[in-house]
Amino acid sequence: MCPFTALQNTAMMVTRLCCTKDIMEQKIPATQYAVELTGPDELRVNSHKEVYRPGSFGILAKVEAVGLCFSDLKLLKQFSGHVRKSEIISGIDKSVLEAIPSYVPNGKPTVPGHEACCVVASVGEKVKHHYVGQRVLVQPDWRWLKTANSNAAFGYNFEGALQQYVLFDERAVMEPQSGESFLIGVDAELNASAVALVEPWACVENSYITRQRNYIMPAAKLLVAADDGYEICGLKESFSGQGGPSLIYVFCAEKSQYDEIKQLGIETRQISNLGDIPNEGFDDIVYFGSRKDVIEILNDKLAANGIINIVLAGNKISGQVSVGIGRIHYGNTRWIGTTGKNPVQSYKNIPRTGEIRTGERINIVGAAGPMGQMHTIRLASLSKENISITATDVDSARLAVLENKTRKIAKENSVDLKFVNSQNCPPPDLFSYFAIMAPIPALVVQSIENSMAGALINIFAGIPINVRHEIDLNLYIEKRLFMFGTSGSTLEDMKTVLRKVVAHQLDTNLSVDAVSGMAGAVDGIRAVENRSITGKIIVYPQLVKMPLIPLADMHKYYPAVANKLIAGLWTKDAERELLTMGHLI
Repeated sequence: MCPFTALQNTAMMVTRLCCTKDIMEQKIPATQYAVELTGPDELRVNSHKEVYRPGSFGILAKVEAVGLCFSDLKLLKQFSGHVRKSEIISGIDKSVLEAIPSYVPNGKPTVPGHEACCVVASVGEKVKHHYVGQRVLVQPDWRWLKTANSNAAFGYNFEGALQQYVLFDERAVMEPQSGESFLIGVDAELNASAVALVEPWACVENSYITRQRNYIMPAAKLLVAADDGYEICGLKESFSGQGGPSLIYVFCAEKSQYDEIKQLGIETRQISNLGDIPNEGFDDIVYFGSRKDVIEILNDKLAANGIINIVLAGNKISGQVSVGIGRIHYGNTRWIGTTGKNPVQSYKNIPRTGEIRTGERINIVGAAGPMGQMHTIRLASLSKENISITATDVDSARLAVLENKTRKIAKENSVDLKFVNSQNCPPPDLFSYFAIMAPIPALVVQSIENSMAGALINIFAGIPINVRHEIDLNLYIEKRLFMFGTSGSTLEDMKTVLRKVVAHQLDTNLSVDAVSGMAGAVDGIRAVENRSITGKIIVYPQLVKMPLIPLADMHKYYPAVANKLIAGLWTKDAERELLTMGHLI
């Protein structure tokens, strides 16, 4: 190609982009429909919310679809008390935040909705990494922007997607460490609901693939406690290849125990009272002992991402122990132990990840809810040999919906899939893997009782972080069980799920059970709260008048859309048909 032709083509492309930009910007209205949360449990649809124009670093995006999430309810109830609604204290200049109108910390009204597919409609002159017409999937968890007890998040202290247009700022959505944008570019051929649902599916993916630490953290703080008569051993062997902790606090009954720890050559501080040290101050705790009261105090000393290792050395704990069960999910804390004398064995029982194993016998507890459906579909889609899944729930009708979605997938992958109403018929089997979908501590206790030796217990549901519950740690340790939990997802998790969707390895649309326009968005949130819709609800903000419609009732409202469903399930063609009717609804 001659240089002149190349210049012509470049000029034509620039002209087209400029024309597209001009056309899109001309169509941006001054006001819009939006769902606003103005206080605890105070929701309203604002029909005249301002559409912000982007400043120099601004990115204004038109919202195509947004999924409703159970996590939205936590914000709904807590509002300014939610850890992600508070103000940002680090990671970005305060002056930058003050210039972003969609930054709404503390008591300012916000717009919920963090599962979003958008198209960039307008950008500021200093925006470098995004362009008009770009289709994006939002990763909402902006972890480099720290609040006092958590981090910033789209749909919390930044306005979310339950509105027709949403404003981002490029300085807030670019991760400093990687230089990557948390607005992930996606193929224009994918349908909007499938893209929006990548976010909750990524949270499911994260719970299985997150690496678990199986050693004492290097360059961190370790607390070692020991009762009378216990031999101190195995600590150095429990260190990682990167070295041991930087500081060890010691609470020991015997001088010989303290002397043994001193031989590790690490700065050591002896304490005489556990109450004198701060709560949540230690990345690792190793306890050589079996006293219930000591374990309950040590529970409070464990920091986020910490591991507590109980070395029983043949002894028994006298009674059940009150454990911070909520922190396993939200604080990433871990409990391990051994009936033997060496703490090394406990660390060896920690799996590399929370992924299921060959021959797994799985119980998905609360399987028929929106997230339980995703877990069931994911596990039934895996090419793992000789696995069985028992999907339990207390609602037979919801289980029937799940069976309709998963029976074919399970058959294609040779997965033994059962559906059991646990209220009528508790599962008689023991299981090697539990995935718990309901935030009920008693279900964790039940899982421990019904576990095979070496079982994994995935506490996916977010039990409130401050909740403690009594656990039979003797049984837990004897069976070599491992409880774990994760919260949210990473950018890479979302990319992993997106690749599966593009490759047709996963159909995220299987989650959908109802759709809505702005008129039904608040009803949709209440349906999530009341659990009256089995699966996910997708809101299309550009459809103003459309009410909340379960897919099973679609034929009553829009027969042409219902005709595009396949076996009653949401499809790309159904979405396309719905959006062509946008002028009517």
